[in-house]
Amino acid sequence: MKLYSYFRSSAAYRVRIALNLKGLEYDYIPINLLDNEQKSTQYLSDNPQGLVPALITDDGSVIAQSVAIMEWLEETHPQPELLPADSLRRATVRSLINNITCDIHPILNIAVTNYLQRQLSADEKQVFEWYCTWMARGFQAVEVTLAKSSGDFCFGDTPSMADCVLVPQVFNADRFKVPMDAYPAIRRIVEHCNQLPAFKSAHPMQQPDAPE
Repeated sequence: MKLYSYFRSSAAYRVRIALNLKGLEYDYIPINLLDNEQKSTQYLSDNPQGLVPALITDDGSVIAQSVAIMEWLEETHPQPELLPADSLRRATVRSLINNITCDIHPILNIAVTNYLQRQLSADEKQVFEWYCTWMARGFQAVEVTLAKSSGDFCFGDTPSMADCVLVPQVFNADRFKVPMDAYPAIRRIVEHCNQLPAFKSAHPMQQPDAPE
């Protein structure tokens, strides 16, 4: 398999974690978002959405969108499982995943913050306030859920797809210096995950295209 990725993309970070947890090998193909390589004719021919990540499967098929990729990995490589077998518990995990991937991440990505700065003339302080406002709204709900459901990981004592999306979102929060003191369960889980090889090797600064 081949993974189109950018070292600092939180969506690509999720997929790297999932691939590592499942012990799957892949070729890393860097796409530099700052140079707009995702908009190149060559990349758009493989992924018309013009985003990262995109996964090229063994038969040459292309899957875009991080959650769709992780769901496909779960269906085609079910062990170790990243979603529980019980339908209600599986829905609970997916609910937390959607909290992050639908309600937090989309309004904080680079396209949105660039628009705030270039089209609405937002300064650095205003962009930071935007980040803090929407990150806090999402993390408050996640924290309440994890206070009830978590063990070593988001849901019990084995990693799930929820951990795959939580760790990159907290990486983004730390990168932009968003205050995290109000979220002890989130912080505890992320610190535990980041001690494990599958999470360590997926970290942005461990990728081939990361700056030295």
